[in-house]
Amino acid sequence: MFLNYIKGFFLKRKLKNIFYDVKSTRLVSAIKTVGLLVDESYFLKREALVKELVSNGIIEENIKIIIYKDKLSKSQKDSGVFFSSKELTWNAEITSVAVNDFIKEEFDLLISYYEVQKPILKLITHRSNAKFKAGFATIDKRLNHLIISAHTEDYRVFTSELFRYLKKIKQNR
Repeated sequence: MFLNYIKGFFLKRKLKNIFYDVKSTRLVSAIKTVGLLVDESYFLKREALVKELVSNGIIEENIKIIIYKDKLSKSQKDSGVFFSSKELTWNAEITSVAVNDFIKEEFDLLISYYEVQKPILKLITHRSNAKFKAGFATIDKRLNHLIISAHTEDYRVFTSELFRYLKKIKQNR
């Protein structure tokens, strides 16, 4: 427990330094691929969230999900979709192959669906190769291009606001 606290402290310090390297971007094409980074410690309705994304025109096969949990069971560890803070080294490197593949994939949109600041989630959001990033207002403003003020339980409000603003961004191009 104490070692996890120290590891988190070092990661927060490293994140503070790398946030100066944030790049701005413009949404230049239609959104076809979506990466969904979910903290399932606080939000358990990921299937409903995916259905909301599909109802807004995203093809379900083009949505890739990776899920953070504080504690994983043995079956969740083997699935490759779930990860925890145990996959983080002292050097702020992620050891999980699935998480590293998720980071390297070039999504048109990354949805950081968490509102509690956890260093590993912020690190994944920052390192992601997504062209456009959206998330909650409670998270560091430098991480996401689009910030939506809602709560994780209000996934319908979040998706409706997300697609409303994405349409306005496309119209102003």
